Amino acid sequence: MARDTAYLKVADALRARIRAEEWPVGAKLPSRSRFAREYEVGQSVTQRALELLIIEGLLEGRAGSGTYRSAPRERLRIVRSRRRRAGLGGGGLTWESRSTARTPAPERIARRLAVAPGDPCVHTTYEFLAEGRAVEICESWEPMAVTDGTPVVLPEAGPFKGAGVIERMRSIGVLVASATEVPRPARANRTQAGLLGIGVGELITEIERTYYAVDGRAVETADIVVADRRSEIAYEIDFHPGDR
Repeated sequence: MARDTAYLKVADALRARIRAEEWPVGAKLPSRSRFAREYEVGQSVTQRALELLIIEGLLEGRAGSGTYRSAPRERLRIVRSRRRRAGLGGGGLTWESRSTARTPAPERIARRLAVAPGDPCVHTTYEFLAEGRAVEICESWEPMAVTDGTPVVLPEAGPFKGAGVIERMRSIGVLVASATEVPRPARANRTQAGLLGIGVGELITEIERTYYAVDGRAVETADIVVADRRSEIAYEIDFHPGDR
């Protein structure tokens, strides 16, 4: 195994064994040297794998004693819905944001918005918090061709501050008809790990979201990242009379 990914593969294997209850809560795990022999890697690799599982909350290290299976942590449920964003038990999320206007659209964002690379956009970064701890980060892009010169050009300023994309766009006569969300599993890079307060290489869920107006225009696209060990994502789907 490549040195940079070997510890992740060992961590994946141990995580699966933990979830299969090979070691009950409170049980002491074998030594790192035993795992090194078992997986045919160096002890530094197994040490990094165990440290990652400690960060995830699956294990706990006890100085001078070893590594033990810890009690599972409760994960925050983030409900994704047109009507609400809620945390576990109905508690809401707070957020911090920063917007920059006239930011040139990178090529990947331009493709999603169907604009030319370099076209001016409003770029907004969000950090969603639960009890003061970051549980979700988001990068949002809106083409200025849609909002320039209106009171809602900055998402978190003006009369519709905090109202969300749909209500803001409606206020300027742009009706949002649909949205797509594409979730993908991934590993946290250094920037994502730093913002979420997790380890580099930890499991995350990345969501690519795009809102579309009734005329088919993409009016906003965003990259959303959630740390797997802290949160789970649930989709709330509304049904109306007559739906089949």
